[in-house]
Amino acid sequence: MSARRWIAALASTALIAGLSTAAAHAGDGAIPPGSHCGTEASGSGNEGFVDHAQLTSALKQLETSTGGTVDVEVAGYSNQGRAIHTARVGEGDKVVYVQTQIHGNEMHGTEAALELLKRWGSDSPAAKELRKKVTVVVVPRLNVDGGELDRRQNDMTWDEAVADFPQLAGASPAWNYNARVGGFDVNRDFNPNLDYVPAAADFPGNSADTGWYITPEAQTSRNVYRSLEREFGTVDFFVDLHNQWSCYATDDMESMSPLSISAKFIDDPSAFGDWPKFDMAASKRANVAVYQALQRQGDSAFGDLTLYPQSTNLPGTALGSYQLRGSAAVLFETSSQTQYDGMKRNGMLTQMVETGLGGLVDAVADGSVNSLDTAVYDSIPERVTLPSDGPGL
Repeated sequence: MSARRWIAALASTALIAGLSTAAAHAGDGAIPPGSHCGTEASGSGNEGFVDHAQLTSALKQLETSTGGTVDVEVAGYSNQGRAIHTARVGEGDKVVYVQTQIHGNEMHGTEAALELLKRWGSDSPAAKELRKKVTVVVVPRLNVDGGELDRRQNDMTWDEAVADFPQLAGASPAWNYNARVGGFDVNRDFNPNLDYVPAAADFPGNSADTGWYITPEAQTSRNVYRSLEREFGTVDFFVDLHNQWSCYATDDMESMSPLSISAKFIDDPSAFGDWPKFDMAASKRANVAVYQALQRQGDSAFGDLTLYPQSTNLPGTALGSYQLRGSAAVLFETSSQTQYDGMKRNGMLTQMVETGLGGLVDAVADGSVNSLDTAVYDSIPERVTLPSDGPGL
């Protein structure tokens, strides 16, 4: 069924009645019939995804089973005192920093990261060779409090932020603070100046400006990034794994797009100072590596990926701030929040992230990412927005 017919079906039933492509390729990862478009939270919720205790146990088991090849450490703690872990594998001189679940209800990346860590830490000849060339550092769940609450924001009030930074007393609450739920959108709390100290004059701020590092989750991510900079000089690649709303189609309006990617997060790098390592071409090549890894899956929904809007200007995101510092940046936006889907589709979306991210790391390890054509990135169509649009990055 085309997306035009799909919209008509949604109007009468609020469900996708069926997709001919899904029927043809149900066995190779296409979107199954009956998928939602983000209009009803009637999927499986966070069932089937690891909670904090299970994630902690899985990471410890992974470290043990690989004999320490996957090195797990506590990098910091959330506002509610939960440990935020890193998992590191490889000893190569190219570093890939991967961050998942900065938004608590975006869980596919966490599951994909766990599977990839198993692969990268294994005794296979391919894994051993990869580890010689690349170092991968993963934060498998940054927003651990939001993950437990199955919500976008962390669990921290403005008053708690002011208690941590008394100089903010009397300042207007940050624009990314949600007073209704008592939490911050952590992915607006970043600044390319890793030494920035919050100042009352910079609040409440706005989406076109940088953030402040007032949340412990953003501080933890910054501290990991800074330690890698000190070790490697430049963090070569930064990947942030997200979910977006589910109502997007390919530009031919024939297929739903299960994934959007992007290299574009800053309109004008010079607006935020002098950042000589900023390299948009490197970010585009990294995204092409993801795109080509998914295209190699053949005739399946994996090939229906699109570009996230290229008008995006969010310097206060981790992607925007780290890209200014010289990291080739890659955004994954898996279509559909986890609470809207059944486990079959959640498995397919997780596998998509695993395939794309695995392809990027392979391309970094063998050096092929350096020769990819940025024109391929420019040819990827942007997503087409269907009804029931919602938040993403």
